[in-house]
This record gives sequence, C-alpha cells and structure tokens, in this order.
Amino acid sequence: MIKEITARELNSERFINDKVKQIQHAVGDGMAINALSGGVDSSTVTMLGHRALGKRLKTVFIENGLMREGESEHVAALFQKLGIFVEVIDAHKEFFAALKGIADPEEKREAITQTFYQNVFGRIIKESGAKHLLQGTILTDVDETVAGIKRQHNVFEQLGIDPQEAFGYRILEPLIQLRKDSVRKIGKALGLPAEMFERIPFPGPALSARVIGKVTPERIETVRKATIVVERLLKDTGAFQYMAILHEDRVTGMRDGKRDFGQQIEVRCWDSVDARIATPTQLSFEIFEKLAGEIVRDVPGIVSVTYNIAQKPPSTIEAV
Repeated sequence: MIKEITARELNSERFINDKVKQIQHAVGDGMAINALSGGVDSSTVTMLGHRALGKRLKTVFIENGLMREGESEHVAALFQKLGIFVEVIDAHKEFFAALKGIADPEEKREAITQTFYQNVFGRIIKESGAKHLLQGTILTDVDETVAGIKRQHNVFEQLGIDPQEAFGYRILEPLIQLRKDSVRKIGKALGLPAEMFERIPFPGPALSARVIGKVTPERIETVRKATIVVERLLKDTGAFQYMAILHEDRVTGMRDGKRDFGQQIEVRCWDSVDARIATPTQLSFEIFEKLAGEIVRDVPGIVSVTYNIAQKPPSTIEAV
C-alpha cells in the first residue's frame, strides 16, 4: 500500500531532501538513466535526479514518433538552458512496428510498454552500464492500473512484475506518493520554469492514446495536426487538460458540393485537480466554432468535430 502525501501536507523542501538521499543510496557510486518526455512528472523527476546524481544521471528523450509537433527539440532546448543535456534517441520505427495492426487499447499500451522497457531502455541501460532507470510514476498511474481502468505503461511492481527480473534493471519512482497537484509544487521548488510545471498532462503512450483503433504514421499525423489547433485555442482557458481524439469510424461530410466520407475529431477539455474526477470545461460557442473551423480547414480528411460532455467517471480523460 502506497502512503499518499497530499498537496496540503506536502513539505517540498523536506520531500526533495528525502528523495535525493534515497536516490543516492539506491544508485550508490554507479549511474542511472532518466526517461524524460517533457511532461510535468518526467520533468520534475529529471530535476530531482540531477540534484541527486549530477552527471551520473544520463537523461534521454525517446522520440517514438508519437509525440506532439517539435516536442523533442523544444524539451531538449529548454533543459539545455537549465544546464541538463538531453540525448534524443530516434526509435520511431520500433514503436510503429510494435503497434502495427493492433486496435485493442490494452494491447496497444502493452506493445508500447514492452518496446519502451524491454527494447529501447533495455538497450540503453546495457550500453551505458547503468543499473537503474529513474522515472516519474505518480500515484494516479498506480490507482488507475490496479483498479483496471487502464494499464499505465509505467506501472510494474503493483502488478507483480519485477523490473529487475523482467528487464534487467531496477526502476526508481521518487514521485509515486504524489498526485499531479503535488508534483507541480515539487517541480516549482526544484526550479522548473512555469511553462513546464504548469504544463497540461500528456499520456505516456503519447498520441497513440488519442487514436481510436489502429495506429499508423498517417493517423498519428492527423491527430498531431488537430492537437496543434486544440492546444493553441484552449491554452488560455485555465483547464486542467485538453486534447484532440481521432475516431475510427468514417462519417459523411461534404466538400465542393459532393459527398465526402471523412474522419471525425473529438475535442476533450477538462476541469480537474488531480485527474481522479473531472468535469468538461464549459467553453463558449465561439470557441467551439473556432475549433471546428480551424480543424476542418487545417487537418486533411476531417469533416466532423465533436465535444465530449460526459464527466469522469464514467468517461476517462484520455480516450484509449
């Protein structure tokens, strides 16, 4: 049973000092690998790990082909300003090969998990000689996985999986007692700029969690283009999270006076504190019109745009 540290009871300085000591004790004189995706959790654990280990922590960004537009370059440049070098590793061919032909949500998540931990990180760890992987698992990831809501790719021990036995290295999870609001406090205390610790959540399986059905480079590119529009138009709403979802079914539309069997984008925008429960943000009809107009205009093949108005639960924040 993991003992939660709530945002109200969290003492940032004491938490950071305790976790630095724990990381140092676990790694000893060796080195560790740090998985950075640019999200709040992984960015915070990157700062924490570098405070504990300095240059004995190698930070990598896995370019899996499923990220937002320009994400790896943006994140690497930002951390460079913070004095942390980020090695970008191109593994997109491996991920698309693993996802080929898979439509089931849990099978997709499992394919991504195995590709991350068995193939990509396993190879990096072996080449570097490191024996530890540092990652930003938080309590909500564990709760959703154990409850069977959805398998989070970064949860193992709570499912009876020993990473040392399965992958050949230990996984350190210093943020596992926290939820998102607490992680933001720690990120701020560690010196992350506001654009990072206030960033909206982004799923571990990246844009593949926003494609219903089979994942292909073309379908990822469609949802990536829609994501650009959604994030630009909703960034000032104050919402907890917002996203574009690509549906699988073809829908009837019209272009140039003729029937066009196109695709549908679902927009989701949430008000929440810690992602356990969430309410759709009450957006203006003017924003809806802008979203629909720009997505249909800028994203090839899209003829329909919808908005999710169901609460979590029974809905979930991500679609897959």
